[in-house]
Amino acid sequence: MSARVSYNRTKIVATLGPASSTPEILEEMIKAGADVFRVNFSHGDYNAVEDVVKHIRDLNRKLGTHVSILGDLQGPKLRIGEVENNGVELKEGAKLTFTSEKVMGNADRVFMTYQQFPRDVKPGENVLIDDGKLVLRVDSTNGKDEVVATVLHGGILSSKKGVNLPNTKISLPCLTEKDLKDLEFALKMDFDWIGLSFVRSGADIIELKHIIKELKADSKARVIAKIEKPEAVLDIENIISETDGLMVARGDLGVEVPMQRVPVIQKMLVKKCREACKPVIIATQMMESMITNITPSRAEVNDVANSVMDGADAVMLSGETSVGKHPHKVVEAMSKIIAQVEEEHSLYYSERPPMFKDPSRFISDNLCYSATQLAKQVNASAIITMTHSGYTAFRVSGYRPRANVFVFTSNYNILTQLNLLWGVRCFYYDKNISTDHTIADIKFILKKNGLISTGDYIINIASIPLSEKGMTNMVKLTEVE
Repeated sequence: MSARVSYNRTKIVATLGPASSTPEILEEMIKAGADVFRVNFSHGDYNAVEDVVKHIRDLNRKLGTHVSILGDLQGPKLRIGEVENNGVELKEGAKLTFTSEKVMGNADRVFMTYQQFPRDVKPGENVLIDDGKLVLRVDSTNGKDEVVATVLHGGILSSKKGVNLPNTKISLPCLTEKDLKDLEFALKMDFDWIGLSFVRSGADIIELKHIIKELKADSKARVIAKIEKPEAVLDIENIISETDGLMVARGDLGVEVPMQRVPVIQKMLVKKCREACKPVIIATQMMESMITNITPSRAEVNDVANSVMDGADAVMLSGETSVGKHPHKVVEAMSKIIAQVEEEHSLYYSERPPMFKDPSRFISDNLCYSATQLAKQVNASAIITMTHSGYTAFRVSGYRPRANVFVFTSNYNILTQLNLLWGVRCFYYDKNISTDHTIADIKFILKKNGLISTGDYIINIASIPLSEKGMTNMVKLTEVE
C-alpha cells in the first residue's frame, strides 16, 4: 500500500473527461484521494475510454491502489433537436409545437427525439427543458406526432437540450440501443460497476442483470441504480432489494420532483441503503464552482460535509473533474473536507441488528454485526476479513465501524470493485495455508505496512476451513505482538 495516496473512509467518485484523461492528471487525482473513476457514456468515444482505462490499470499497478471503474449508461434521455442559430427565445404565453418530424427548430416548432411523446403526455402536464430553466404546459396532443404546449417560463431554447416530464409516465424501455452497445463495451473492458439511469422500478434492475448475464456470463460487474425519477422513489424498497448499490442523482431528480424534497429524499435513500448494507453515492453539483475556481463555496463545503455525516459511502464529482480547470485540486479539496468530518466520532457504528431477509446468511450476518460490536467495545484498530465473494465486506462496511476494515481475497476480480465501499481497503492474498498461519501472515503484512501496531486489538472474521470459501463462521479477537 502506497503511503503517497490519501485514504478516507468516505470514498470519492471522479468523472472522467477531456480534463482528466492523461496518465499524469489521473495519477495526481489518485494521490489526492480519488477511489472510483466514472465513465459517462453520454459523452466520449470507445477508443478514448479504452486508453483511459488502460492508464488507470497501469497506475493501480504502479501505486499499489485498487481504483474502481464505474460505467454510467445514458439511459432514455429525452432531448429536443437542432434549433436555428443554436438558440431562439421562447416568450411567456407563446405556443410551441413539439413534432416527431426531424425539422430545424424555431420559436414555433421543434423536433422531439422521443417518438412516443405524443402518445404518453396528457393536457395539463408540464414539460421542462434544459434542467427546468424553461417550463411549458401541454395544451393538446394528437396522439400521433404533434404536441402543442404553452410557455409558462420562457428563455433561450438551445439545440439538443434535455427534456424532463415530471408528471408523465413514459413508455420507453430502461435500456436504449445505445445503452446496450455501451454495456457490451463496458463488460468487454471488465468495468466494476454499471450505473443504470432513470430507473423506475426494481424490474429495471432485474432486466439489466439478466442482460449482463446474457452478454457475459462470467461478468463481475455489479449494478448501481440511479435515482432520478419520482417513480423510483415510490418503488425504492424493491429497487434497493434488487440493486447492488444506489446513486442519488440530484440533477434530474431535482427537476423531476419539487426541489425542496431533494434533501429529504437524499437522507431517506442513504438511511435505507445503510440498513440494507448497500453502497450509496451522492452525486451532482457537489463542488460545481470549482469547475473554474480554486476553492469551493461555503455552501458546497457544507453539502459535502452533510453527505458524509448522513453516512454516504461516496460523494461524486462530475463536471468538476471531467471538464474543470484543475481536477486534482477539486479531489484534494473534497478529500480534506471528508477527512475533517470523519474526525467526528458520532459518524461511526450503527446500533442496528442485521436484517434477516436471507436465512442462509443468518450466521454470516450475525458474525459481521458482532465483529463491529466487539470492535467498539475493545476499541479495536482493525476488522480483518477473508472473502471470496465480497459479501462480508459489504456487511461490515454497512455497520460503519470506527476500526479500519481490511479485506483480503484470492478473487482478483473484486479487488477494485470493493474500493467503492465505505472504509474498505483491499489486499490480494492467495496463499493456501491453515487458518492460524493465514491470520498470522495477514497480521505480519498489515504490521509491515504500518497499518497496525504492537498492542493493537484486531478482529479477524473468516470461514473455516478457509479452503472451502464458504459462509463466514468464525470471529477471533487478538492483540498484536
